[in-house]
Amino acid sequence: MLVAAGCGRGGSGAGGDSSGSDNGNGGTSNSFVSIGTAPQGGVFYTVGAAVGDVLAQHRADTGWRGVTAESTGGTLENLRLLDSGDIQIGMANSTITYFAVKGEGGFEKSHDVKSVMTLFPLIATFVTKEDSGIRTIEDLKDKRVVVGPEGAGFEYFIRPILEAHGLTYHDFEGRTANMAQSVGFLQDGSVDATFIGGGLKAPAITNADSTMDIFLVPYGEEQRQKLVENLPSFSKATIPAGTYRTHTEAFEGLNVGSAHLIVRGDADEDFVYSITKIIWENRATIAEKHAAARAISEKNVVRETGTAFHPGAVRYYSEAGIWPVADAASDDNADSEAAADESDDQSSDNAVKADGQGS
Repeated sequence: MLVAAGCGRGGSGAGGDSSGSDNGNGGTSNSFVSIGTAPQGGVFYTVGAAVGDVLAQHRADTGWRGVTAESTGGTLENLRLLDSGDIQIGMANSTITYFAVKGEGGFEKSHDVKSVMTLFPLIATFVTKEDSGIRTIEDLKDKRVVVGPEGAGFEYFIRPILEAHGLTYHDFEGRTANMAQSVGFLQDGSVDATFIGGGLKAPAITNADSTMDIFLVPYGEEQRQKLVENLPSFSKATIPAGTYRTHTEAFEGLNVGSAHLIVRGDADEDFVYSITKIIWENRATIAEKHAAARAISEKNVVRETGTAFHPGAVRYYSEAGIWPVADAASDDNADSEAAADESDDQSSDNAVKADGQGS
């Protein structure tokens, strides 16, 4: 049975400690497999732990000595832990991974990681009060705006959005807070707007909508199109009318970076093949742990997000008959459909929180 980590990096999986594999990249017959997730309580941790469960249940078939899902700071820490060999699989936001692989946007070097599976979208937007006077992203200038939890990596998707609309972080007073806190700040007037995301029906937005009249700040259509064209991790997503109490028209939103599983570029091909096969064949079991995992579908798992897929994953998807999918990267409705599968789940703060406590 999998034993998930408690606080920070720690804990041990079935059969032993979490000291990593023999060669640092996973895949040897007597290796320990560690999965980096995010802080406990969010969807990254819950889904990552469920992935660890199904891998642990099949370790006798693979020769692994143990499997551990570890609570970490999220994407940014998982990238560091993969680099050092302390984990073999990481949960990550695909936009942050995209910049990490390129060695841009604040990363001091290029990270050699590959994608294993695209999981679920992160549909996000700026939210304000209906009577705030804010009607466009440009109106955020000189306002007080929550830009996510400190150290969460939100800047990797907020900065391009701002730049596309002619703004920078210096154009407003940025505040840091988690999703639940930001809704409270918006309600008591401490801030003018907050960046919130999740599935099609993000719990944090639902909470805000139940206590005040809110307004989803629209993306400029030209800017939205350019963001999708320039960032392969971004894609269009429509929030249907009626999703929220004060939301009477369809909202043309953005998936600002799907969650995905990543490994080191030099990870053993047979190891990656095995984890891909086990996760895919047990996706229904994973979805029982969190509704977000219902998005693990034939079209979504092979969706291109700007990070190349590992050869081991490609080999399995090819054998399973789901690689390649010609429209996997271009279907504008795919992220809306994927998010719809989890839209009624209110069990966690939201998908942003999962990675947002320190990604």
